Amino acid sequence: MPDKGNCAKKNNTMDLSVIVPLLNEEESLPELATWIEQVMLANNFSYEVIMVDDGSNDNSWEVIEALHKTNEHIRGIKFQRNYGKSAALNEGFKAALGDVVITMDADLQDSPDEIPSLRSMIVDGGFDMVSGWKKKRFDNKLTKNLPSKLFNAAARRSSGIQLHDFNCGLKAYKNKVVKSVEVYGEMHRYIPILAKWAGFKKIGEKVVEHRARKYGVTKFGWSRFVNGFLDLATIMFMGKFGKRPMHIFGLWGGIVFFLGTCIWIYLFAAKIFFSQFNMTERPLFYVGIISIVIGTQLFLAGFLGELFARNSIDRNYYLIEKKMGITG
Repeated sequence: MPDKGNCAKKNNTMDLSVIVPLLNEEESLPELATWIEQVMLANNFSYEVIMVDDGSNDNSWEVIEALHKTNEHIRGIKFQRNYGKSAALNEGFKAALGDVVITMDADLQDSPDEIPSLRSMIVDGGFDMVSGWKKKRFDNKLTKNLPSKLFNAAARRSSGIQLHDFNCGLKAYKNKVVKSVEVYGEMHRYIPILAKWAGFKKIGEKVVEHRARKYGVTKFGWSRFVNGFLDLATIMFMGKFGKRPMHIFGLWGGIVFFLGTCIWIYLFAAKIFFSQFNMTERPLFYVGIISIVIGTQLFLAGFLGELFARNSIDRNYYLIEKKMGITG
């Protein structure tokens, strides 16, 4: 088969891995693949394109197989069912071989022409990660723009990372960054925060072109409004206490338990030394009981959290139906 791109350099390194998570994007894939190939050839990059089919029910996988036959740099992973964008990115990260990893959506709203400048910021600018900022957007203002602004404001305030668009699908990473973070659930929105918690502090931003959707319909809407804030709370909690849940649950459990114990000691002393009776009719008696019970439950929650944190092995296990051009 003729090589329609540049193979890895003589030192066996690869310049770029482009990861494209997708769901029902059969119409846009040929155009996207051609566009990426043109950019790679024009810049003499060695590369791979990893298309991760997140359980599409159209002909997306058949299109990926056809593209692979004409361009061996296009590789594919097909999920047996839909798991979500985070799962698709996580599997793409595990398979990526390039020194720099680019993520982009499959709907042609992200421009492959941005890839060289994003790579330059990683290679020449020394950034660990660069996030795109779609400063001028063509999305629905109510269902996408407004929730995005609220998410981004909350994320900036809580994380201290000064990005305008945490959820932009167009990002660039050093390879070691994507190998150091674990993306599951719906955490793809907050990969910059995950990278920061993993010790990568040099996180940059670049204004990128946002194009109007050409094919299909958006897969997101107002449902991500609530999920986004819940995910942010989870990220912040897991970043601080994910490896040591006893530090938060045990602390507050101990405080509440101690408060309840102090109340009971007070009531006991009042009954013995001051001859006060009918203690069970006093609201403070029940406050003491409830405090001791809640304190015990919080402590046990912390203990169980420690056990789960040390023994969880399947939170990122996905059924993969097929792989194409992927080793391992």
